[in-house]
Amino acid sequence: MKKKKVSIYDIAEEVGVSTATVSYVLNGKAAEKRISPELQKQILRSAKKNGYQPNMLAKGLSTGKSKIIGMMVEYISDPFFSTIARQIEDKASRRGYKLLYSSTENCTDKTKELLRVYRETQVDGYIIAPPPGVEKEIRTLLRSQVPLVLFDRFFPDLPSFNVIVDNQAGCYEATRHFIARGHRNIALVTLDSLQVQMAERTTGYHKALEESGRTPLVRHIPFTAPEEERVRRIIAFIEDHPEVDAVLFSTNYLAISGIKAIQSLRRSIPGDLGVISFDDNTHFDLFTPSITSVAQPVFGISEAIMDLLWRQMDGPVLPRAKKETVVLPPLLMERNSVGRT
Repeated sequence: MKKKKVSIYDIAEEVGVSTATVSYVLNGKAAEKRISPELQKQILRSAKKNGYQPNMLAKGLSTGKSKIIGMMVEYISDPFFSTIARQIEDKASRRGYKLLYSSTENCTDKTKELLRVYRETQVDGYIIAPPPGVEKEIRTLLRSQVPLVLFDRFFPDLPSFNVIVDNQAGCYEATRHFIARGHRNIALVTLDSLQVQMAERTTGYHKALEESGRTPLVRHIPFTAPEEERVRRIIAFIEDHPEVDAVLFSTNYLAISGIKAIQSLRRSIPGDLGVISFDDNTHFDLFTPSITSVAQPVFGISEAIMDLLWRQMDGPVLPRAKKETVVLPPLLMERNSVGRT
């Protein structure tokens, strides 16, 4: 039988005092309430003996602080988001905070529901990679002066604190790398998405091709497409455009689908097609050939996120009429998937 969780009511009954007295002692207010040292010891002994664990939500209601930070990302299983979440969890833990994180699956309705749950949990701060369609909810959070940082993507019209990478520069540099290695017909495979970071990556690709006098060729893949469909669509795209000699993928999971598509067509990388992925993957350097990528500085991103969050949580209320966006440079990881000379 599962053991009953001990509450302050059980401790109060055992020691023979009120629940208020137990609460004062457990929350460090015994001296303020003039509770005798001997009674404090009895209450603490009872709590320890019975394995008392505080109810964080109830504690938050009494202290105004839940010591919980809420984090929402697209998919927590994605190496990019999971690495950042792990770094943030470590940084939060050092200051006594727990991290509550969820996957939005880039779904507007799911994100709205998660925001409702986080509000009811009374999290002390929010870290969000927002999907399209939640501008109203984010604006409500901003008006409530709750500490909030958006990362990976943001809403340009909202006065939020944001942490992003220079997506345009990353895809520009990747495309220029293809050109420098002798590729002429360079395609972009990206998501059919309104996300600002995807638009910036596409802009960087177009800019590099325009400067070199080349014609862009873009294939949009539905965001909700499962992997089998992504592979199938990329196969069809490559077959329809035999002139393509290099492909830039705008996400690492699109790159993995693209590699599977190229292999199924019995094409070689980089002999038949050069490949670059925006966003690295923990296994790209183990592939044969290893995959060149535009790596996002995950450690720098987590540092910048927590710096902006702590500033809001520790300092005076910051004016929301102004916003601050930290833009970090990505890094081109040159490996063996580009080819040519």
